[in-house]
Amino acid sequence: MLSLLDSFHLTPVHWILIALSGMLIGMSKTGVPGVSMVVVPILASIFGGKQSTGVLLPILIMADVFAVSYYHRHANWKHLLRALPWALAGVLIALWVGEKVNDLQFKRLIAITIFVSVGIMLWRDRVAKKESVPDSPWFAALMGLAGGFATMIGNVAGPIFAVYLLALHLPKKVFIGTTAWFFFIVNLSKFPLHVFVWKTIHWSTLLVDILILPAIAAGAFLGITVVKKIPESTYRWFVIIITIASALLIFI
Repeated sequence: MLSLLDSFHLTPVHWILIALSGMLIGMSKTGVPGVSMVVVPILASIFGGKQSTGVLLPILIMADVFAVSYYHRHANWKHLLRALPWALAGVLIALWVGEKVNDLQFKRLIAITIFVSVGIMLWRDRVAKKESVPDSPWFAALMGLAGGFATMIGNVAGPIFAVYLLALHLPKKVFIGTTAWFFFIVNLSKFPLHVFVWKTIHWSTLLVDILILPAIAAGAFLGITVVKKIPESTYRWFVIIITIASALLIFI
């Protein structure tokens, strides 16, 4: 069975980087957002741009299971369901344009979208009424569509969905629980598209993912521990800073 890995020509350094990526994904899914952004360029350098999305998706799903298991009671289904149909529409649009868009240009477009969204959110926090934008259907539609598009193209929708939830001023655990369920549902919907349409998921990629499951689990529990130590009042700004840093990393 290990012969399936021969086509990747993985070195010990590659395995260390892949395991580190799994740990970071686990941490991000249980409340330390943004730390997984380094995973996208790491896996792309090892497997190639498009193929790396097929390696990463099962890792995300396994980490989603840990996050949903721990935070499942804290989700705000009203706000989740408002954005979810638009996110699925974004996934389908991205499926069509995925092979037609330059990877570098698209990642920079995502980063610019994040910067603009964070700027609008912070401006409304200081100047406008906090309730006006989050309660508007167009805001959920825009964030859902952008998030679905971004997650299908490069698995980088975390910062975009974080902007949507930050604007709602949700408590820390509700923020994490809603995020966990959102991405669990969206990532599961992407799986057959990667298998049958883009053909980026196959037995060899799944074997890589299964072998680093312990690293994913370790990261998930580490993320839970870190979140417990962050005060509620500090968590919002922590997410904002990590989100902006993540966008900068995408842009580079």
